[in-house]
Amino acid sequence: MEHKGRGRRPVEEITDSQLNTLGEIRRFINHRGFPPTIKELADILGISHASAHDQVNQLVRKGYLKREARKARSISIVRELKDMPAVMTAVPIVGRISAGQPIIAVENIVGEIMVESSITRSGRYFALEVAGDSMVNAGIKERDLVVVREQPVAESGDIVVAMLNDEATVKRLFISHENIELRPENPKHRPIPVGPDDGMRIIGKVVAIRRPG
Repeated sequence: MEHKGRGRRPVEEITDSQLNTLGEIRRFINHRGFPPTIKELADILGISHASAHDQVNQLVRKGYLKREARKARSISIVRELKDMPAVMTAVPIVGRISAGQPIIAVENIVGEIMVESSITRSGRYFALEVAGDSMVNAGIKERDLVVVREQPVAESGDIVVAMLNDEATVKRLFISHENIELRPENPKHRPIPVGPDDGMRIIGKVVAIRRPG
């Protein structure tokens, strides 16, 4: 006998704002190794604490997140972004950049990569292929593509694409009082101190990493 109307309950669709919230949670986990608090999520999204709490509750109800009681970092993702119909945006790939030793930036576009629109929410973005191993402890490996948001400033701790003496590199920015360094994430490589006469310029902030293939 055929039983109609049974089987897996269909996944309830989520709104664009909820999709964006889920993407930001995933990005936070990828970069930090642990989930954001509701306050951190609210700050990232630029919304109130109550609105962020409601977004999370809706995603829990729809089966995309779960929460553990009595924990500040209680959010975990149950259904990955790949399981949802994602809206994608084409981001140009600009040349090849070295994470081991800085090389001259190649400005011509050599291709494009499709990236979730939840990542490329506002501003201009580009991608660069990484050469070298100086950022491996940040999860950035040889031939990875880093997706970069164009911006002239960044905060201490951000992974950035920086121009230094007309050469480009991917490093973690470190700012302390009057000291600025571009730090690798591999003990085999030394930090690059940046002085006032070095002409260092921030090109953008790394917002995502994509593996080839």
